[in-house]
Amino acid sequence: MDMGLKGRLALVSGSTAGIGYAIAEAFSREGACVIVNGRNQASVDTAVSAIHSMTGNKVLGFAGDLSKAEVAEALVREFPNIEILVNNLGIFEPKPFEEIPDADWLRFFEVNVMSGVRLARLCLPTMKRANWGRIIFISSESGVQIPAEMIHYGVTKTAQIAVSRGLAEAVAGTGITVNSILPGPTKSRGVGDFVDAMAKAEGKSFDDFEKDFFEKIRPTSLIKRFASPEEVASLVVYIASPLASATTQGRRSG
Repeated sequence: MDMGLKGRLALVSGSTAGIGYAIAEAFSREGACVIVNGRNQASVDTAVSAIHSMTGNKVLGFAGDLSKAEVAEALVREFPNIEILVNNLGIFEPKPFEEIPDADWLRFFEVNVMSGVRLARLCLPTMKRANWGRIIFISSESGVQIPAEMIHYGVTKTAQIAVSRGLAEAVAGTGITVNSILPGPTKSRGVGDFVDAMAKAEGKSFDDFEKDFFEKIRPTSLIKRFASPEEVASLVVYIASPLASATTQGRRSG
C-alpha cells in the first residue's frame, strides 16, 4: 500500500538503533526523505548507510544530543522544512524510587520530554505555513500504567501524552495532527540487552523469562509478548501518512 509519503521530510530523533531505527527505515521504504539522528557521528553514518542500502532512497543524518536546546536549534536551522517529526529520543533505567535523586529526575525530563517539546516548538511554524504536518511522540504504556521499578520514566511518558494532547488542541482544525504512540514492552536494543541479562541472571532462556515477565510483571499486556520495533514502526508510518488525516491524539497501546 502506498502511504502517500514520497518526498516528505521526516525527522526521527534517536534513530540509530531500536524503535527509532525501525521507524526511520520504514519511512525510507515509503519514499520519505528521513533524517537519522544520534549523539555519535559514527553511529549516525552507519545507520544512514544501512538504510540507504536497503531502500535506495535518500537518507540524511544529524549527529547531536537533541536533549540540548542549542543542538535542536542547529538541526532545525540545517533542515528548516521538516514535515514529519517523530519524537522518539528517550532513556530508561530501573531504579527504586527512594534511590532516584533529583539529578536523575531532571535528566529524564530533559531527555524524554523537553527534547520533544523543543523540536515541536521549532518545527510547528513551518507546518502551520504549509497547513500540513505530523508530530508524533513515542510515549509508552508506562505513561498510563506507571512501572514501580522506574517511576521517573513513567512520569515522563505521562508528560509526553499531556504535551501531545495539548498540541493537538492547539492546532485543531488545521492539516496538522499530533499523536502519542504508546507501545507496550518492545524488544528494542536496550530493552533486549536488559532482558537478556535478567534472564541469564535467573538462569532462564529468553522464552521462559518472557513468559514469566508477562504473567507476573506485565499481566495487563494483551499480546503477552514483547513487540518488535518493526511492529511499532508500522503504526507510526500509518499515523504520519495522509491516510490518518482524521486521527489526532489517538493513543495507541500494545
